[in-house]
Amino acid sequence: MALHLIKLCVGADSTEDLEGWIDARRHAAAAERRPFEQLHQTRMFPKRSGEILDGGSLFWVIRGQVRARQPILDLRQVVDAEGISRCHIVLQPALVLTRPQPRRAFQGWRYLDAADAPDDLASGDDTDELPADLRYELAVLGLM
Repeated sequence: MALHLIKLCVGADSTEDLEGWIDARRHAAAAERRPFEQLHQTRMFPKRSGEILDGGSLFWVIRGQVRARQPILDLRQVVDAEGISRCHIVLQPALVLTRPQPRRAFQGWRYLDAADAPDDLASGDDTDELPADLRYELAVLGLM
């Protein structure tokens, strides 16, 4: 089974916000005529990278709920302009919506075992057509 990462999506109030951010980066790359690659930079490089690269995803916590995931394509160790080692998480740019799952705030990223990861929302699932804020409120009330 794949090992996943989980991280807070700071600044996003919904999955639509996150999708908008991804689209803005894609359009900026196109305007500059460079290939688009979605990277998320973190401070620490995962020690269990082999397990993550075996089908793992980055699960996003938005407003206290796991709401979406993005498959991880690669993990790259880089050094920033100040000489500090960082990790670039290369992500598939398409979001996969998940069943909301409550999560408390934490710093950085954490490992997430496949058994603890929320299920994807199936296409055609009735909740798939609900607005994101309504899905969130129903999950908070324990109705989803």
